Amino acid sequence: MSESDTRPADPFGRRLPRRLGRPAGGAAVVWVPLVAVICGLFTGALSSRAAWETSRPQPDRAEASAVLTEVFPGHDLDEIDTPPALFVVYGHALRLGTVKTLLFGDGGEYQEGATGATALGAPPVPAEQIVTVARERLTGAGWRVYDPEVSGGVSCADKMCATPRAITTTALTARRGDTILNASISSQTAVDASYLSVELHRAPPPLVVPAGVLGTVLGAVAGWVVFGWASRRTEGRRRRGTVNVLAGVATVLWWLPVSLAAPQLLYHHLGEPHPAWHPYWEWLGQPAASLLFVVGAVCVLLALGLAAGARRSPTPETTAD
Repeated sequence: MSESDTRPADPFGRRLPRRLGRPAGGAAVVWVPLVAVICGLFTGALSSRAAWETSRPQPDRAEASAVLTEVFPGHDLDEIDTPPALFVVYGHALRLGTVKTLLFGDGGEYQEGATGATALGAPPVPAEQIVTVARERLTGAGWRVYDPEVSGGVSCADKMCATPRAITTTALTARRGDTILNASISSQTAVDASYLSVELHRAPPPLVVPAGVLGTVLGAVAGWVVFGWASRRTEGRRRRGTVNVLAGVATVLWWLPVSLAAPQLLYHHLGEPHPAWHPYWEWLGQPAASLLFVVGAVCVLLALGLAAGARRSPTPETTAD
């Protein structure tokens, strides 16, 4: 039997775990899993946003007028505003000129559009009666009506607020099929203020959840492979420290918005009725913290570039051959 026959039959099989992303030692043991997971979350959010494009367009004027006439009869809701796109920034469709808005502090204004109408002046009947009639009509038309949320406030009859008046505002939420209705009914009596505001928008389409889950899994696996490779590529090299620092900065910048946004949104969901969950990306603090995301992405690209430029060190298998 020759010496070659006594060698292990599958040396590649022994090295396969390393090739599939096992991080090198040191700081990489911490940052590689964290970056891989957050990459999965970002990919899942992007996939869910793409799946949103399967949604029906927001309600047009004809659809909104039919609903408003049925639910709120006798109220002047003829001026109906329709959104220019499924998602808007300050009421405008996303375009190149709005990128600056997203990056520098107003990314939270990227929201789903809604078709809306308002009625001004003093309510023709007590606000409680408006709420009662609306709930009855919604239920009779097949809507699922959630418990209304009532909040108090103060209205001023003049600029000096010499005669403050207590007012109540009732938030009414209902859903039928893929359409969600949000109404705000106030007891205020000022001529130039609205006592009734109604919005109609679409619920997330069915593909949003599976697209988000699949994108998260694939993104996390890809992140594990790529960044595990980067950590091994720089192992024992001068660039290792720089790569670890860049990856560490990116990890902090990417995870910080998540740690702040996710608990706040969860508290918000538990405290108010929600026919549908907020979009995936809002749980990651995006695009409100898009500037942090961009800076982190630059750090990651620099780290990967340094890793790609690092020379390979000879492996024991290579020297033995």
